[in-house]
Amino acid sequence: MAERIILDDKNADLFGLNEEGPSEEEYLHLQLYEKNPRRVSAMADLWYEAMIKEIDSIEGLPEDAKRKMIFSMTANGVLDMISDSAPEELGLEISFCFDSYLGLMLTNKKFKVDIIKEHRKALLGVKEEDFPSKEMYEMELEAFEEGWWDIPQPLLGKRTPNDAIKEMLNKYGLTE
Repeated sequence: MAERIILDDKNADLFGLNEEGPSEEEYLHLQLYEKNPRRVSAMADLWYEAMIKEIDSIEGLPEDAKRKMIFSMTANGVLDMISDSAPEELGLEISFCFDSYLGLMLTNKKFKVDIIKEHRKALLGVKEEDFPSKEMYEMELEAFEEGWWDIPQPLLGKRTPNDAIKEMLNKYGLTE
């Protein structure tokens, strides 16, 4: 069973906060994903009217260009919010992780593959019974898990996952 989040507040009983809450896993899912529709609604209240007014003020802009501009303005606004709200060191870490994730997803799209799924499949091929001890198995599994990213993969045109992702990041100018 997952750990429960405990609120240590002297006044918790007054507000019904002393009751057993969601598990940590449930809380993370709620915070990271289930609130997104409400976040979208809040961002619409924040930006939509001004954005549409700005786009409509540009005469002769084709509909396709308007849609692309709406997407670009929205995505840029979200990225700016994330960058502006994080302390510098954390912001840098978030930006590097975000870029890596974009590279991974773009690579998946280009090669019509799911690199993470392929990675998991490869890890499942490492069997504990093939090793003399659990410690040896865990060491080998960890080494394989990290090393897999530098092994050429047929589904990536014989590129390593790291190289394929780096190629995508280079294409968009997102390398360090």
